[in-house]
Amino acid sequence: MTVNELASALKLRVVTMPEPDTVVEGGYAGDLLSWVMGNATQGCAWMTIMTNRNIVAVAQLIDMACVIITEGSDIPEDVVQLAEKQGINILATDQPTYETCVRVSSLI
Repeated sequence: MTVNELASALKLRVVTMPEPDTVVEGGYAGDLLSWVMGNATQGCAWMTIMTNRNIVAVAQLIDMACVIITEGSDIPEDVVQLAEKQGINILATDQPTYETCVRVSSLI
């Protein structure tokens, strides 16, 4: 399933999607950036409440399919611009992280 298909199926808000055809190969949930860097896998959809600029660096380092910002966390405009520039897909939802994980898991 591609990031674009995932966003559509789950009715996620597209924050930025410069790479819509990236395939989602798994999922990961976490809010401690160093832990995510050591445990997330390439091609995953990362569910987090974190919205600082470092999420873009972590997503790029791991080569994630997308970042899904959960629980209605506000996303600063500078993070959106950086993600767009770096080719990082960011989606958003008001749903809790757990529910988002369950929904993603049911599709991939």
